[in-house]
This record gives sequence, C-alpha cells and structure tokens, in this order.
Amino acid sequence: MARKSRLTRVAVKIGTAMGNADRKVQKVAKAGKLARKELDDIAKQVDALKRQLQKTAKRLKHALS
Repeated sequence: MARKSRLTRVAVKIGTAMGNADRKVQKVAKAGKLARKELDDIAKQVDALKRQLQKTAKRLKHALS
C-alpha cells in the first residue's frame, strides 16, 4: 500500500507541474497574440501617416511651383 500511495503522490506532483506549465504557456501565448495585434495596429497607423505625408508633400510641391 505504501508504494501505491507514494506513486499517487508523485503522479499528483507531476500533474500539478504540468498544469502550472500549461497555464504559463497559455499566458505567454495570449500576450504574444496581444502584442501581434498591437503591432498590426501600429503598422496600419504608420501606413496611414505615410500616405498622409505623401499627399502633403504633393500639395506643397504643387503650391511652391
């Protein structure tokens, strides 16, 4: 009986460790998805600013000529 009890305790420790690791992996994955979304949003803003700068430069060039 002692062997079974010891085996059960080890199994519980292994399961706990796996659960903790899984939870940390999920947190990291969630943070990664959020970071990617933020990066995509920033890229869109940069593209919009780039187009705006091109339009402004075109207008300025036209006004100066």
